[in-house]
Amino acid sequence: MGDTHVGSCFCGAVGVEVSGEPEAMGYCHCGSCRSWSAGPVNAFSLWKPENVRVTRGAELVGHFAKTPASDRQYCSRCGGHLMTNHPGFGLVDVYAATIPTLAFAPAVHVNYGETVLPMKDGLPKLKDFPAALGGSGETLPE
Repeated sequence: MGDTHVGSCFCGAVGVEVSGEPEAMGYCHCGSCRSWSAGPVNAFSLWKPENVRVTRGAELVGHFAKTPASDRQYCSRCGGHLMTNHPGFGLVDVYAATIPTLAFAPAVHVNYGETVLPMKDGLPKLKDFPAALGGSGETLPE
């Protein structure tokens, strides 16, 4: 089944646990992720919803949905970002920094067509999303 990893928000009031193996890990370069993360790229780990659990502080989890595609969740006490539920994909993005015991092993860049930080790491660079998730599946050069 894989390992169990625990993490928390910035202040530690909200605990998060993931179990098993992530469905994917990589980097998102879209404008929404950049703005939300306050960085030039967002490191994601995607999990099936049944493998993600809030272990403490559930009453402190705030939600913000700029679009129906992404329910971004954060600690309402410290503002620390936790995860984003993507109902259309059937996946939850638990930010890699939220679960520090996870050996982050990125395999892909998504929404690289919007990048502001070109990265030469040999990983595939998708213009948007994989075709299986409704994107073009088109790759871009490094």
